[in-house]
Amino acid sequence: MSYQVIARKWRPRSFADMVGQDHITQTLVNALKNDRLPHALVFTGPRGTGKTSSARILAKSLRCPNAVDFVPCDQCHSCIEISQSRSVDVIEIDGASNNGVDSIRELRDSVSYRPATGKYKVYIIDEVHMLSTSAFNALLKTLEEPPAHVIFIMATTEVHKIPATILSRCQRFDFRRIPTRQITQHLQQISLSEKLDIDEEALWLIAKQGDGSMRDSQSLLDQVITFANGKMTIQSVTGILGLTDRTLLTETLKALVERDESQILTLLTKLNQAGVEPSLFSMELLEMIRNLLFAKIAGAQLRQLVDLPDSELTTLAELGAQILPDEVQLLFDMALKSSQDIHRAQDPRLVLEMALIRMAAAPTLVELKSLIQEPSASQPQAQVQVRAQTQATTPTPAPAPKAAPVAAKPVIPAKNLSPQERWLKLVESVRQTDALFAAKLENLLFIKEEKQKLFLGVPTKLVFLKDQMNEKDTKNKLQGTIDSHWGSGYAFEVIVTKDAAQAESVHTMTQKSQLKADEELKKNLAEHPMIKAAQNVFKGQIKSVTQISGQANGKERGKT
Repeated sequence: MSYQVIARKWRPRSFADMVGQDHITQTLVNALKNDRLPHALVFTGPRGTGKTSSARILAKSLRCPNAVDFVPCDQCHSCIEISQSRSVDVIEIDGASNNGVDSIRELRDSVSYRPATGKYKVYIIDEVHMLSTSAFNALLKTLEEPPAHVIFIMATTEVHKIPATILSRCQRFDFRRIPTRQITQHLQQISLSEKLDIDEEALWLIAKQGDGSMRDSQSLLDQVITFANGKMTIQSVTGILGLTDRTLLTETLKALVERDESQILTLLTKLNQAGVEPSLFSMELLEMIRNLLFAKIAGAQLRQLVDLPDSELTTLAELGAQILPDEVQLLFDMALKSSQDIHRAQDPRLVLEMALIRMAAAPTLVELKSLIQEPSASQPQAQVQVRAQTQATTPTPAPAPKAAPVAAKPVIPAKNLSPQERWLKLVESVRQTDALFAAKLENLLFIKEEKQKLFLGVPTKLVFLKDQMNEKDTKNKLQGTIDSHWGSGYAFEVIVTKDAAQAESVHTMTQKSQLKADEELKKNLAEHPMIKAAQNVFKGQIKSVTQISGQANGKERGKT
């Protein structure tokens, strides 16, 4: 007996066997039970999602003499003939090869004849969008008012090519792409029944390559079985299908998150040795970065947005804890730009290498904030002056060796400071030792201090930050910091703040502190005898005050 491929052997034989199309099967079953089945139906959707199979199952349900609640027995003479496409009363027409008006005229003439057996005659027109305009016109009248014993079922992947006059006479059913998780579960059932030795991660990879098509996934499984000829692992499936090793993708994403340039150089060697296609790798890396962002912000909806095995979701969650959402979007923008450049480049490999190195060297948002942040009131005011011109003959001094960072000891601020000022001091102290933790605290809003308890707010757009601050390790770290700066016995609570009128961010506090210091400095200068004398001579007023600090001959100098 000739071999039968998995896609044909495991073709659905009843509505219960359909995967991922519950909205279609339930509607059809209810229509059958309530005697409300339309005389013309259009099944549309991506390839391999069950359109033709559903048409055959519907024909079985209408014609099977042994059907119970319109569930065909799949063993009677009528069901077997329909499954084998040789039933005289279930006529399957290929719209691609029978697209002329003559074929539709023959169909129209045969419609009036009653079925040889059973109650209904069913016409299944596959790829109906391939019919010519004259053929569609010849079908119009018959499709609108067919005999009571005729049911038309039309299947297509390009419903937009069907004339509106045809669609208006039919009831439309849209088949969806099947989720990767459901395809994987179905492939696991097939593997158990066929006694295949294959890893679950390999099935996930096959299902992902199917792109929502059950038939494509089953065909890929057939191909892997033929080539592997034994146990099938994710490494063997990757090699057989010519895909990028998922380990390389994960390691690359980890190196980008950690800004590890040396690790990127090592991975570039591995990519060259593996012969990775740059355009394919860039697209898969884009998808990985997208999944990383969803793992960071999606919360309970993650499984609905990302079809990946639990092991990869765990890895993404761990990487997401090390990076801010805005940084992930920055990486995505850079990867998208490089992907577009790769398609236009003469040597795509060079573009991919430079893009990965550029992404690994990109500054984090914490570093960018430290560059543009205004100096706080507790720090010396300084204005960095950069000379636009330098003499070429002047030698560049060698950089001094960096001293090992010394952890700053937390000091409890004076009791006469306001709660807002003490919170600002706390954040500034944390910034010196833990920039990443300080970046999270900067996004919190200080609401109030009441009965030895600090109330901290989270804006609605950063609601995920509340869950992060309530994690055990983060919560203990913040409690220890509060104990060091407020004293023991103080607690804190993080709440979502819809009305931020009574709350202040660190940035707002810094601005207020800066303004206060500037006003105090301006007031002191106005009382200085030399300034008063200058005002009397020049008849002027103080408009602005700028303080410049620097090093001159080893001594601190200031100028106002």
